[in-house]
Amino acid sequence: MAAEQPVRYERRGQIAVVTMNRPEYRNAQNSAMTYALDDAFYRACADDEIKVIVLAGEGEHFSAGHDIGSPERDVDVSYPRRAGLWWDHTAHEGGESRFARESEVYLGMCRRWREMPKPMVASVQGACVAGGLMLAWVCDLIVAAEDAFFADPVLRMGIPGVEYFAHPWVLGPRMAREFLFTGKRIGAQRAYEVGMVNRVVPAAGLGDATTALAEDVAAMPKFGLSLAKQAINQAEDQMGMRSGMDAAFGLHHLAHAHNAEVGSDSLAGMNARSMKNGNQE
Repeated sequence: MAAEQPVRYERRGQIAVVTMNRPEYRNAQNSAMTYALDDAFYRACADDEIKVIVLAGEGEHFSAGHDIGSPERDVDVSYPRRAGLWWDHTAHEGGESRFARESEVYLGMCRRWREMPKPMVASVQGACVAGGLMLAWVCDLIVAAEDAFFADPVLRMGIPGVEYFAHPWVLGPRMAREFLFTGKRIGAQRAYEVGMVNRVVPAAGLGDATTALAEDVAAMPKFGLSLAKQAINQAEDQMGMRSGMDAAFGLHHLAHAHNAEVGSDSLAGMNARSMKNGNQE
């Protein structure tokens, strides 16, 4: 894909490297990026020679989350619906529009990416915040640079967590409460200690360490990897992950609707700058 596209795709032997490419906006996710990621993952899954996918972010940060204010924010743009059969959000208003869009581009797509038949490794540096967590959490393995940090500060909006609500499963209930209740970031080492990431490496060696882990995975039988991934996903779902996400998604949209009813907008008047303030370890 061309360098100016929001996502780059590169094939390295048995590994497909998918790179988010909006470094000037800390790889904030607009719909153009979300659908480009979907295209890239379809491409990798359709290639029989690819056994492992690496998800990375160009520049200093993995992803600062959903795009809530860049000049290229495209929340009102219509894209082909793939993750479900909800109607086009642009033809509706209020909660109906918001629910349709987020069912597609956030919860729906993340769930489908989690269920890809090929293992995916996240290569995380710098910020992995809010919507960025969703992209890292759909990956099977996470390699973090020592400068990486993780946060979900959306409680500042009165919202109980991002749409793909995996917090209790990737952090454990006690840490998930602290993570959400304070909105503060945790560093890579703390994320490793609570089991959210697999490895922490020097920032300069992040790419090599991610590739080495991906190559170790790629040495295993492809079908066996798919079956093992499905078995683990099913175990998580039996522990309530899927139904818990459904419940949290409803609460998420209750918060959006409440904000819109009592305030100026569904985000409680917050923007990227105000969300960042106070988000310190």
